[in-house]
Amino acid sequence: MTPKAVYWDMDGTLIDSEPLHEESLVSALRSVGVEPPADLHARVVGQAARPVYEVLRDQFGLGLEFDDWINLKYDHYMGRAPNLLPRDGAMEIFRDLKAKGVVQAIVSNSDRMVVEANLKAVGVHEPTMKTISRNDVRNGKPDPEPYLRAAYLTGIAAADTAVMEDSVPGAMAGVAAGMRTIFWPQDKIEGPAGALVAHSAEEVRALLGLD
Repeated sequence: MTPKAVYWDMDGTLIDSEPLHEESLVSALRSVGVEPPADLHARVVGQAARPVYEVLRDQFGLGLEFDDWINLKYDHYMGRAPNLLPRDGAMEIFRDLKAKGVVQAIVSNSDRMVVEANLKAVGVHEPTMKTISRNDVRNGKPDPEPYLRAAYLTGIAAADTAVMEDSVPGAMAGVAAGMRTIFWPQDKIEGPAGALVAHSAEEVRALLGLD
Protein backbone atom coordinates (compact mmCIF):
# COMPACT_ATOMS: atom_id res chain seq x y z
CA MET A 1 0.00 0.00 0.00
CA THR A 2 1.26 3.46 -0.90
CA PRO A 3 1.96 5.59 2.20
CA LYS A 4 0.39 9.00 2.78
CA ALA A 5 3.85 10.58 3.04
CA VAL A 6 7.38 9.75 1.92
CA TYR A 7 10.38 11.46 3.48
CA TRP A 8 13.50 11.38 1.34
CA ASP A 9 17.06 11.49 2.48
CA MET A 10 18.86 13.64 -0.07
CA ASP A 11 22.54 12.75 -0.46
CA GLY A 12 22.90 9.37 -2.12
CA THR A 13 19.18 8.59 -2.03
CA LEU A 14 17.38 11.18 -4.14
CA ILE A 15 20.53 12.78 -5.54
CA ASP A 16 23.79 11.11 -6.58
CA SER A 17 25.88 13.51 -4.50
CA GLU A 18 27.95 11.17 -2.33
CA PRO A 19 30.84 11.05 -4.86
CA LEU A 20 31.07 14.85 -4.73
CA HIS A 21 30.99 14.80 -0.93
CA GLU A 22 33.86 12.30 -0.97
CA GLU A 23 35.80 14.31 -3.55
CA SER A 24 35.35 17.50 -1.52
CA LEU A 25 36.33 15.77 1.71
CA VAL A 26 39.52 14.35 0.21
CA SER A 27 40.44 17.59 -1.57
CA ALA A 28 39.99 19.67 1.58
CA LEU A 29 42.06 17.27 3.69
CA ARG A 30 44.91 17.10 1.20
CA SER A 31 44.99 20.89 0.95
CA VAL A 32 45.99 21.02 4.63
CA GLY A 33 48.43 18.12 4.49
CA VAL A 34 46.20 15.29 5.73
CA GLU A 35 46.16 12.11 3.62
CA PRO A 36 42.84 10.31 4.19
CA PRO A 37 42.54 6.52 4.19
CA ALA A 38 40.77 4.95 1.23
CA ASP A 39 37.77 3.94 3.32
CA LEU A 40 37.21 7.29 5.04
CA HIS A 41 34.04 8.21 3.17
CA ALA A 42 32.51 4.80 3.81
CA ARG A 43 33.21 5.30 7.52
CA VAL A 44 31.46 8.67 7.74
CA VAL A 45 28.70 8.45 5.10
CA GLY A 46 25.35 9.64 6.37
CA GLN A 47 26.81 11.61 9.27
CA ALA A 48 26.42 15.35 9.72
CA ALA A 49 29.32 17.75 9.24
CA ARG A 50 30.32 18.18 12.88
CA PRO A 51 30.62 14.46 13.78
CA VAL A 52 32.70 14.00 10.62
CA TYR A 53 34.90 16.92 11.66
CA GLU A 54 35.39 15.38 15.10
CA VAL A 55 36.57 12.12 13.51
CA LEU A 56 39.03 14.04 11.33
CA ARG A 57 40.31 16.06 14.28
CA ASP A 58 40.59 13.20 16.77
CA GLN A 59 41.77 10.38 14.50
CA PHE A 60 43.67 12.13 11.72
CA GLY A 61 45.06 15.25 13.37
CA LEU A 62 43.08 17.88 11.47
CA GLY A 63 44.24 21.15 13.01
CA LEU A 64 41.54 23.51 11.76
CA GLU A 65 38.62 24.87 13.75
CA PHE A 66 35.23 23.59 12.62
CA ASP A 67 34.16 26.76 10.80
CA ASP A 68 37.43 26.92 8.87
CA TRP A 69 37.17 23.24 7.98
CA ILE A 70 33.59 23.32 6.74
CA ASN A 71 34.23 26.45 4.68
CA LEU A 72 37.19 24.71 3.06
CA LYS A 73 35.12 21.66 2.16
CA TYR A 74 32.15 23.68 0.92
CA ASP A 75 34.39 25.89 -1.23
CA HIS A 76 35.09 22.75 -3.25
CA TYR A 77 31.58 21.31 -3.07
CA MET A 78 29.42 24.31 -3.89
CA GLY A 79 31.21 25.18 -7.11
CA ARG A 80 30.52 21.70 -8.47
CA ALA A 81 27.01 21.14 -7.06
CA PRO A 82 25.24 22.53 -10.18
CA ASN A 83 26.50 19.48 -12.09
CA LEU A 84 24.80 16.97 -9.79
CA LEU A 85 22.28 14.46 -11.14
CA PRO A 86 19.48 12.46 -9.51
CA ARG A 87 20.15 8.90 -8.46
CA ASP A 88 19.07 6.47 -11.16
CA GLY A 89 15.39 5.74 -10.77
CA ALA A 90 14.84 8.12 -7.86
CA MET A 91 13.30 11.05 -9.68
CA GLU A 92 10.84 8.80 -11.47
CA ILE A 93 9.70 7.50 -8.08
CA PHE A 94 9.49 11.07 -6.76
CA ARG A 95 7.30 12.16 -9.69
CA ASP A 96 5.06 9.09 -9.51
CA LEU A 97 4.47 9.66 -5.81
CA LYS A 98 3.63 13.29 -6.51
CA ALA A 99 1.15 12.22 -9.20
CA LYS A 100 -0.57 9.97 -6.65
CA GLY A 101 -0.92 12.86 -4.21
CA VAL A 102 1.63 11.52 -1.73
CA VAL A 103 3.11 14.22 0.51
CA GLN A 104 6.90 14.31 0.20
CA ALA A 105 9.63 15.98 2.21
CA ILE A 106 13.42 16.15 2.17
CA VAL A 107 15.10 15.17 5.44
CA SER A 108 18.86 15.64 5.28
CA ASN A 109 21.88 15.59 7.56
CA SER A 110 23.46 18.21 5.29
CA ASP A 111 23.48 21.92 6.01
CA ARG A 112 20.77 24.16 4.55
CA MET A 113 23.01 25.66 1.85
CA VAL A 114 23.84 22.17 0.55
CA VAL A 115 20.20 21.08 0.56
CA GLU A 116 19.17 24.11 -1.46
CA ALA A 117 22.05 23.80 -3.94
CA ASN A 118 21.45 20.09 -4.51
CA LEU A 119 17.70 20.41 -5.05
CA LYS A 120 18.24 23.29 -7.46
CA ALA A 121 20.75 21.21 -9.42
CA VAL A 122 18.24 18.43 -10.10
CA GLY A 123 15.30 20.74 -10.73
CA VAL A 124 13.24 20.03 -7.63
CA HIS A 125 11.19 23.20 -7.18
CA GLU A 126 8.30 22.46 -4.85
CA PRO A 127 7.29 25.66 -3.01
CA THR A 128 5.11 23.85 -0.46
CA MET A 129 7.41 20.87 0.14
CA LYS A 130 9.00 20.70 3.59
CA THR A 131 12.78 20.44 3.70
CA ILE A 132 14.59 19.65 6.93
CA SER A 133 18.34 20.27 7.11
CA ARG A 134 20.85 19.70 9.89
CA ASN A 135 20.48 23.39 10.73
CA ASP A 136 16.81 22.89 11.59
CA VAL A 137 17.17 20.37 14.43
CA ARG A 138 19.19 19.97 17.60
CA ASN A 139 20.16 16.37 16.88
CA GLY A 140 20.94 14.94 13.47
CA LYS A 141 20.58 11.37 12.25
CA PRO A 142 20.80 8.65 13.63
CA ASP A 143 18.64 10.50 16.16
CA PRO A 144 14.98 10.39 15.03
CA GLU A 145 14.50 14.13 15.52
CA PRO A 146 14.82 15.10 11.81
CA TYR A 147 12.10 12.64 10.79
CA LEU A 148 9.90 13.55 13.71
CA ARG A 149 10.28 17.18 12.68
CA ALA A 150 9.09 16.26 9.19
CA ALA A 151 6.08 14.47 10.66
CA TYR A 152 5.25 17.53 12.75
CA LEU A 153 5.49 19.86 9.75
CA THR A 154 3.43 17.67 7.42
CA GLY A 155 0.91 16.67 10.06
CA ILE A 156 1.03 13.03 8.96
CA ALA A 157 1.38 10.25 11.52
CA ALA A 158 4.54 8.16 11.56
CA ALA A 159 2.51 5.01 10.92
CA ASP A 160 1.34 6.45 7.59
CA THR A 161 4.83 7.42 6.45
CA ALA A 162 7.73 5.81 4.59
CA VAL A 163 11.36 6.89 4.87
CA MET A 164 13.83 6.54 1.99
CA GLU A 165 17.48 6.15 3.06
CA ASP A 166 20.81 4.96 1.68
CA SER A 167 22.93 5.13 4.85
CA VAL A 168 22.85 3.16 8.07
CA PRO A 169 22.66 6.27 10.32
CA GLY A 170 19.77 7.59 8.27
CA ALA A 171 17.89 4.30 8.29
CA MET A 172 18.41 4.04 12.04
CA ALA A 173 16.78 7.46 12.39
CA GLY A 174 13.76 6.40 10.36
CA VAL A 175 13.28 3.21 12.34
CA ALA A 176 13.67 5.08 15.63
CA ALA A 177 10.99 7.54 14.48
CA GLY A 178 8.55 4.65 14.12
CA MET A 179 8.31 4.98 10.34
CA ARG A 180 8.42 2.31 7.65
CA THR A 181 12.02 2.68 6.55
CA ILE A 182 13.24 1.58 3.12
CA PHE A 183 17.01 1.12 3.11
CA TRP A 184 18.25 1.56 -0.48
CA PRO A 185 22.06 1.54 -0.22
CA GLN A 186 24.44 2.29 -3.05
CA ASP A 187 26.46 -0.79 -2.09
CA LYS A 188 25.27 -4.14 -0.83
CA ILE A 189 25.57 -3.54 2.90
CA GLU A 190 23.44 -4.78 5.75
CA GLY A 191 20.74 -2.45 6.96
CA PRO A 192 19.78 -1.77 10.57
CA ALA A 193 17.21 -3.91 12.33
CA GLY A 194 13.68 -2.94 11.41
CA ALA A 195 14.49 -1.50 7.98
CA LEU A 196 13.23 -2.94 4.69
CA VAL A 197 16.14 -3.46 2.30
CA ALA A 198 15.82 -2.66 -1.42
CA HIS A 199 18.62 -3.25 -3.91
CA SER A 200 17.03 -1.62 -6.95
CA ALA A 201 14.61 1.11 -7.93
CA GLU A 202 12.17 -1.61 -8.94
CA GLU A 203 12.25 -3.06 -5.42
CA VAL A 204 11.72 0.42 -3.99
CA ARG A 205 8.71 0.94 -6.22
CA ALA A 206 7.20 -2.34 -5.10
CA LEU A 207 7.68 -1.46 -1.43
CA LEU A 208 5.97 1.89 -2.02
CA GLY A 209 3.03 0.30 -3.81
CA LEU A 210 3.82 1.98 -7.13
CA ASP A 211 3.82 -1.20 -9.24
